[in-house]
Amino acid sequence: MAGVVVGLVLVLLYVAGSGRLAREVRAGRPTATTRPALDLGARFAHQREAARDLGVATSRGSEKQILFGDFHVHTSFSPDAFTQGMPLTGGTGSHTISDACDFARFCSNLDFWSVNDHAEGSTPRRWKETIEAIGQCDAVFDPEESGAERDLISFVGWEWSHMGTTAENHFGHRNVILRDLDPDRLPTRPIASDSPARYFPEISTLLLGLMPFLAGDLEYLRYANYQQETAAIERCPSGVPVRELPDDCREYAATPGELLARLDEWGFESLVIPHGTTWGMYTPQGSSYAKQLRSDWIDPVRQRLVEVYSGHGNTEPYRDWRTIERGEAGERICPMPSDDYIPGCWQAGEIIRMRCQDEGIDAALCDARAVVARQRYADAPAGMGHLSVPGWTADEWGDAGQCRDCFQPAFSYRPQSSVQAMLALSRESDDPDRPLRFRFGFIGSSDNHTARPGSGYKEIARTTMTDVRLSRVDLPIPLPEEEPVAESRVAEPEDLPPNKWIEQDRIGSFFYTGGLVAVHAAKRERQAVWSALESRETYATSGPRILLWFDLLNPPAGESKGPIREAAMGSAVEMGDAPIFRVRATGSRVQLPGCPEATRAALTPERLERLCRGECDNPSDERRLITRIEVVRIRPQLHAEEDLGPLIEDPWRSFACKADPTGCVVTFSDPEFPGLGRDAVYYARAIEEPSETINGGNLRCEPSSDGSIACEKLTPCEPWAPDSDDCLAPTEHRAWSSPIFVDRGRPRASGRLDD
Repeated sequence: MAGVVVGLVLVLLYVAGSGRLAREVRAGRPTATTRPALDLGARFAHQREAARDLGVATSRGSEKQILFGDFHVHTSFSPDAFTQGMPLTGGTGSHTISDACDFARFCSNLDFWSVNDHAEGSTPRRWKETIEAIGQCDAVFDPEESGAERDLISFVGWEWSHMGTTAENHFGHRNVILRDLDPDRLPTRPIASDSPARYFPEISTLLLGLMPFLAGDLEYLRYANYQQETAAIERCPSGVPVRELPDDCREYAATPGELLARLDEWGFESLVIPHGTTWGMYTPQGSSYAKQLRSDWIDPVRQRLVEVYSGHGNTEPYRDWRTIERGEAGERICPMPSDDYIPGCWQAGEIIRMRCQDEGIDAALCDARAVVARQRYADAPAGMGHLSVPGWTADEWGDAGQCRDCFQPAFSYRPQSSVQAMLALSRESDDPDRPLRFRFGFIGSSDNHTARPGSGYKEIARTTMTDVRLSRVDLPIPLPEEEPVAESRVAEPEDLPPNKWIEQDRIGSFFYTGGLVAVHAAKRERQAVWSALESRETYATSGPRILLWFDLLNPPAGESKGPIREAAMGSAVEMGDAPIFRVRATGSRVQLPGCPEATRAALTPERLERLCRGECDNPSDERRLITRIEVVRIRPQLHAEEDLGPLIEDPWRSFACKADPTGCVVTFSDPEFPGLGRDAVYYARAIEEPSETINGGNLRCEPSSDGSIACEKLTPCEPWAPDSDDCLAPTEHRAWSSPIFVDRGRPRASGRLDD
């Protein structure tokens, strides 16, 4: 009889874990209503007025408008986004593509957006529904009601998510954006990453079936359905041209070069945008983007942009400190702390040493244990160094591993993969006059996992407008706390429960509301947006809709178009004279509470609350002040061994702005350029007056009273903090222009620089 009962239980668990007892997540249909043309007209009337006040009406670019969008959005078709909606993370259910469309149109009032679900979790059904839903979102347009221009331009895309186990085999994440919506002009399937580290591990059927009963929540039946559908897709056969592959397989690319080659096979218009390059949660210690500067991995047509800011943090600044160092034989070495940085590996040793001393153990033995702890942290897999210290607390770690002087930094910052480091890199090529370099324009986006494009319009609702739930794991059965023993251990994540795999207590302080990508577009239409992206006439913001122009005023003849001789941000020119630049910026409009009438008319009160949390982009006529303009100059390497630090001048120039709500204009030149004997890269930051911001204070570290660089106390914004606590602190939001690349004059067959 007992055997029969056991058999029935196993059958029940198997059926529950098979996913057959729940319906799959669908893409849904967006609300079939556009924003009124009058609302759009009023918004751009404000923009044109601000542009006229800064003199844009008499310069190059006066015929263009600035459009704002988000090119990094996840829905519940992504495995991590699906999990974020589950009870496991305190979620509130699935978030569909139709939700994202409605949010972009009515909550954040974007001009364009894309969906970027992880290809590693895609299935033929999900990809087909993605294309259909994005097409429906874009088709919600009636010229007779909405005027001559589309209110929201929607793009199809995906994320290629590569995670390495070491600095050498880690290539990072990229978003692929496709220009067209016609299914005949789109790949049959997205291309996933073939990573050394599994991004989304498979779970056994019996364990999936057990979860609803352990948690007492039938929502986990949907989780089983999702996991089983994802796992059922087989790998595409290798060595087969992409157009000859079966429709129902998952296609993989092991390297960035292979991804670009497969996109070349398809031949469709696309952009490949790196992001999250400094985020230490998945980027191994010691990672550097230098290994990716290869001729077969650089595509000057597709890979023209980089995401400099998202809701997962700022990836712009380079710093000279290192997370680990390398010995002569390539072994990992824990570096000493500096005046502004404590390596995580060093702090691991300090934690063990202090625990050891508190137990009255001999000082020499405690020092020896500290040395071992540092090495175990340094040798740990990507993002797992903290596991080498049993029973750790956030106060023990302090702000070790973090960039202390960075604006809204990514967690456990990896400076050698920062955007500034990328722009400073240079390698020899077959043509000595054309070295290999990254010539990236800048964008911002959200990297939002709850289908909320452009979530940074207001600093509200931390647990839904940021991705803090990605760091929260509530296991069905509470596990006993670890003892804070005075010895380290080898970091083996498979021996520990998943709620220990990430630093939940600290990482929650490094999730932000999303950034934006801005384009200078000739028209409010798909091709105009695409042309601006291709020409790098783009900039990034940390969320607010700052207006920004950055121009080279004296480009060589033939380097600018139109009657006015100026070259816009993103341009690449060759000249021998001192370049002269102008930056113009106007602050974002102060937000009013609530939502505009058009949004309240389009969405039911229940949907308005669920999607927008009752608050929408609702700008007033008042603008925030621009307090200063900062200019960064980067001189790319002359050879691979040249130290990056002295080549990155940040800021190279800083200009204080008057307290003028119309904005700020600065003009400057670089008289040193003709004598440098090398190329230079310039970009501008427009800084707004301080405003209250979610996680603006990060870990809220109180300096130590003994004068050391350690924190006396932390007040981190934990994933479990209540919704009523938005962890607000003042910070200076900003916009980053795309660079202008100025190469020194060289003899060439062509007078125009081919970038």
